[in-house]
Amino acid sequence: MSGAGSERIRIDKWLWHARFFKSRGLAAGAITSGAVRVNGQHAERASRLVGPGDVLTFVQGGRVRVVRLNTIAEARAGAALAQQLYTDLQPVPAPRDAAPGAAASAPEGAAVPVTPDAPERPF
Repeated sequence: MSGAGSERIRIDKWLWHARFFKSRGLAAGAITSGAVRVNGQHAERASRLVGPGDVLTFVQGGRVRVVRLNTIAEARAGAALAQQLYTDLQPVPAPRDAAPGAAASAPEGAAVPVTPDAPERPF
């Protein structure tokens, strides 16, 4: 890893090194489709240079990710090293089944009993 603040790297390469995408091609496709922002502005090209301190916003697996680049790696590495490349600025979402109440934990489409003292479910 490299920590020099003046070093820059292509955004598609960094996203691949940080293991957000399985290939540089997938990263480049997300960038050119307009799904990646750098410091709040759309990254229009995969060749856009980024460096430590830049904030990236993109969608990964149905979740909006906001990360700050800490450093640049010379090559793609294991997951533990990849996680050192960035700071995740988004809190981890709560699991869907952790919602309070029996109605919230019932499978979709399942019948939920209504008792006289229980409020009706809004649909």
